[in-house]
Amino acid sequence: MGGCMHSIQDQALHSEGEPIPSAAPTSTVAPRKMPKSISISKQLTSIKALGKGSDLEKAIATTALIFRNSSDPDGKLGKATAKNLLQTQFRNFTEGQETKPKYREILSELDEHTENKLDFEDFMILLLSITVMSDLLQDIWSAKIMK
Repeated sequence: MGGCMHSIQDQALHSEGEPIPSAAPTSTVAPRKMPKSISISKQLTSIKALGKGSDLEKAIATTALIFRNSSDPDGKLGKATAKNLLQTQFRNFTEGQETKPKYREILSELDEHTENKLDFEDFMILLLSITVMSDLLQDIWSAKIMK
């Protein structure tokens, strides 16, 4: 996906497996999981910094929480889980795209991903790639805003 197959966390490790002293903390996606019974909206409200957050900040935080809640203990998504999230959580962007060559290319890149798992960066690239080519985005661009 777009040439970004390794996370910042992966890049912050020496060959011996120790962190590079000058590397920034890499805790953007904590591997711990919230209990599945806690809704995303409740998880969002528990993050104090988002109390006055913008819609965009809340959208990205929601994406991060969904990713974290679905990821394995290493903070990665298996390909099957990623595809399931696309079908269940991103349905309005993926619906009707199955016949488009670009959509098939994006999914084939997912199938060809060498690590069999996606980190958060790769997942975001996947979402953005699908968003950009989707019919829904075209509808959003052409929508007349009611004032």
